[in-house]
Amino acid sequence: MAKTKSKFLCQQCGYESPKWLGRCPGCNQWGTLEEELINKKENKRSPSIVGKTRPQPIQSIKSSAHERYDTQNEELNRVLGGGMVKGSLTLISGEPGIGKSTLILQAGGKIAEKYGKVLYVSGEESEEQIKMRAERLNALTDELYVVSETNIDTIEKYIEEMSPVFIIIDSVQTLYREELTSAPGSVSQVKECVNNLMRIGKSSHIPMFIVAHVTKQGDLAGPRVLEHMVDTVLHFEGERTQEFRILRALKNRFGTTSEIGVYEMKQEGLVEVANPSAMFLESLTEESEGAVVVATVEGTRPLLVEIQALVTPSNTGFPRRTAVGIDLNRLNLIIAVLEKKLGLPLMNYDVYINVVGGLKLEGTFTDLGVATAIYSSLKGITIATRKLLVIGEISLTADIRPVLQLEKMVKEAEKMGFAACIVPEKNISKLIQFKKIAVKGVNNIKEALGCIGNI
Repeated sequence: MAKTKSKFLCQQCGYESPKWLGRCPGCNQWGTLEEELINKKENKRSPSIVGKTRPQPIQSIKSSAHERYDTQNEELNRVLGGGMVKGSLTLISGEPGIGKSTLILQAGGKIAEKYGKVLYVSGEESEEQIKMRAERLNALTDELYVVSETNIDTIEKYIEEMSPVFIIIDSVQTLYREELTSAPGSVSQVKECVNNLMRIGKSSHIPMFIVAHVTKQGDLAGPRVLEHMVDTVLHFEGERTQEFRILRALKNRFGTTSEIGVYEMKQEGLVEVANPSAMFLESLTEESEGAVVVATVEGTRPLLVEIQALVTPSNTGFPRRTAVGIDLNRLNLIIAVLEKKLGLPLMNYDVYINVVGGLKLEGTFTDLGVATAIYSSLKGITIATRKLLVIGEISLTADIRPVLQLEKMVKEAEKMGFAACIVPEKNISKLIQFKKIAVKGVNNIKEALGCIGNI
C-alpha cells in the first residue's frame, strides 16, 4: 500500500524541503514554497533492460546533424541554425501579445504543407480561436490538426495515433498529469510534463515547439531546470506598441546563440525583414542633434542602428542616468570618462540614451557612438546622421580600442550609402579596400569628437 507524504517545493527554483520555510534557501525568495503531495511506492522493482536502450558503439550511431526541417521562414531558420533538427525540443518565451503563437502557427502551417501532419495542442485557446488566427495568417491546410487539451496522458495518446512530423504545445504551464496533486504550472507538473514530451520527441524523432510564459521581470517562468531540459531556448523581444520584433536564441545545442531574427508585425502576421539596417534607419533625418548611427554584429549579420541622446540640466540635484537598449553600467563608464578626460560637466545634467527600433545592443562596438551622441546633445552640435557612422570601444584611459569584424560593418555602411566612418586607428590597415566611403582613424576620444564638425 502506498504511503502518502508531502513535501514543499519552491515555485521559482524547484528547491525541495521537508517542511515549510518562509524564505527559499535556493533562490532567497520569500513565500515561494508550496506543499505538494507525493506517493512513495514500496517494493520498487528494478527496471528491465529494453533492447533499444542498450549501449552502442559511437561509430555505429547515425548522426542526425543534417536532418533538419525547413520551416520556410528564413529568419527562424537562421536563429535555429539552419532549420529544426528532428527530435529537438525548442522552448519559445516572450511577453503576452508579443507574437509567439503567431510565429509558431505560421511555421506549423508551412511545415504541414511540405512535410505532413502537424499537431497543434492549445491549453489556452479553443479550436475556433486558433482557426480564426490561421485564417488571418493564411495558414489553413488539411495537414494541420488542432486540439484544445491540457492532460498530458491524453496528448500522448493523440501523438501515438497520429504520428505527426511536428508538434506545437501552447503553453507548457497549462499541462498537467492526474497522478500529481499539484496545480498546473507548478514545478512538479512542469518538470513531469516536459520530461514526457522530451521522451516522446527523442524516441520518435519528432521536433517540438513549446511555448512558455515569462515573469514580470522578463525571465522564463517556472523552474530553472526547464532551460536545461530543452535543446533550444528562443526569446521574442519587442514592445507590443511597436511593429518590430526580435527573435533571439538564448540556448542552442544545434547552432550558434549569436544570430537574431527580425520581424515586422502586420495584419497578416509576422513578416520577415531581409534588411534590418534599412528598417532601423528608415526614420533617420539628414541632420540631427544628439543622434548618431552606430554598428554592431549579430552572428553573421551586421546591423546599423541609430542611437539618440538627450542631455538636460538636472533640477533635483541627483542627475538621472537612463539607458534603453544598452547596458546602464556601460553608460555610466562612458560618462565617467567624458567627465575625467574631457572635463564635461555631466554631473549637473540628466543623461538619457535610447536605441531606436527597440533593439538591445550588446558588446562594446557602440561606446564611441554613445559618447558622440552625448557630446552632440550637450554642446548643441548637429551631426550629419545620414552620412556618418561611428564605431569604437572606449577604454578607461579615453583611448579608442580596436573592434572585431569591422570590415563587415563598414561594408554594410558603404552599401547603405554612408559617406564617412570614424573607426579606431588600429583597424585602419584592414580597411584599405574601401574606396566609396571615407574612413577616418582616431586614437582617442578627443580626436573622435573633433572630427564631428568636419564631416
